[in-house]
This record gives sequence, structure tokens and C-alpha cells, in this order.
Amino acid sequence: MDNLITYYIVAGSIVLIGLIATLLAFIEKEKKLPLIFLTIGILWLGFYIAVLWYKMGHAPMKSLGETRLWYAFFLLFIGSILYLRWEYKWILLFSVLMTDLFLIFNIIYPENFDTSLMPALQSYWFVPHVIVYIFAYSMMSIATLFSFKGLYQMRKKRWNTQSLNIIDNLVYIGFAFLTFGIIFGAMWAKEAWGHYWSFDPKETWALITWLMYLLYLHYRKFKNQNVRITLIILIIAFLMLLTCWFGVNYLPAAAKSIHVY
Repeated sequence: MDNLITYYIVAGSIVLIGLIATLLAFIEKEKKLPLIFLTIGILWLGFYIAVLWYKMGHAPMKSLGETRLWYAFFLLFIGSILYLRWEYKWILLFSVLMTDLFLIFNIIYPENFDTSLMPALQSYWFVPHVIVYIFAYSMMSIATLFSFKGLYQMRKKRWNTQSLNIIDNLVYIGFAFLTFGIIFGAMWAKEAWGHYWSFDPKETWALITWLMYLLYLHYRKFKNQNVRITLIILIIAFLMLLTCWFGVNYLPAAAKSIHVY
């Protein structure tokens, strides 16, 4: 119960800090004050994750609730970087709202205080595998948001190529981390179950997701590419990513999956 009360205080304060930072970003001409609040929020959430890690005796990454903490942390961090670099207030708003949503969702469904860890998860590959994947998911979610904005701009005939360049950079970074995630996962599987790949439902969807983003990267190299199709490919890829992240758990095949803990 003490853990839950502590989380309520931490989550509530970060939600408030994020909202204040976003409000200041829209009413202040200078970025300094909003960035101060954002930095406080990022450090405060990072400190809480570190303390939770210490108290649990292992990285808080086992349940969906625990991965939501990391996703909230990375989203707030990436949104702050984009605001610092390009002053994208709408991206900052999205990042803060999604961070707040995940933190509040954990208040409603507190899954992130389980200290037990099955033998398969007691591997040094566990931490890097999950961290790089959650960071990749965060990058791809921001890239997808740019895609929706791009489709809207094209409809209103206000499209500019700068957005596509930013999307490319986000996907390049996210794709690299997705690749490392698959590699680390294969190494972990070899250590835990004796084989690198078993076409488990989670593994299969991870491969499908990776191939969809690879399709996007290759399509971007075409000289006569259709920008609208490019953005749609990215949105479909993100839907595959969401299926891989938590949608697989609701598929009939997940009953025998080694990735359901």
C-alpha cells in the first residue's frame, strides 16, 4: 500500500508539472521556463524509476504497467528534445498528454509493484532488450503523429518537406533500436530457452513490425514515391507495433506464448 501511495504522489506531481510546462510553452515567448519544468518532470520520473528498481531488486520491466512507466519517461524526454530543437508545441502537448495518460492508467491499474521474477527473466539481456524496444516505440509513436499531421496538411494543401525529413530521422533512430531489440531478444532467448528464434507469436509480430519499417525505409528511396503512401505505410507499421507490444496478449495463440508472464 505504501508503494501505491508513493506512486500516486509521484504520478500526480509529474502530471501537474507536465501540464504547467505545456501551458507555459503556449503562453511564454521564451523556452527557458517550460524547459525547466520539463527537466524537473523528467528527472523526477527517472528518479522514481531508479528507486523502484532498487526496492524491487530488479528492473521494473516485467508487466505492462512497468513498461508504461518507461514509455512515459521516454515520451516526455523525446517531446522535450523536439520542443527544444524545433519549438514544436503540438509535439510537446502530445508527449505530455500521453505521459499523463500512461501514469494515470497505472493509477487505475497498478501493475508495477511485483517483486517476483521468473527464472527466464533473470538474465542480463532482459534490461537492454526491453529498454531499447520501449525507446524505439516512443520514437515511432512521435513519427506516426507527424504522419497524421502530414496527411492533414496534404489535405489542406499545406504540406512541406521538412516534416518528412523529421519523420525520416525519427524512424532511422527508432529502426536502429528495433533492430537491437530483436538481436538482444534473440540472445536472451538462447540463454533462457536454448534457441535464438522459435516463431513465438511475440517474435513473429516483432519481425512483422521490423519488416514494415524496413519497407518504409526502402520506399523512401524511390525517386517517384507517393508521399501519401509513404505516410500510410508508417501508420500501418505503427499499428503492427501496437499489436506486437500488447495486442498479441489477446490473441488465441498467446496462450502458449513464452512471452506471456
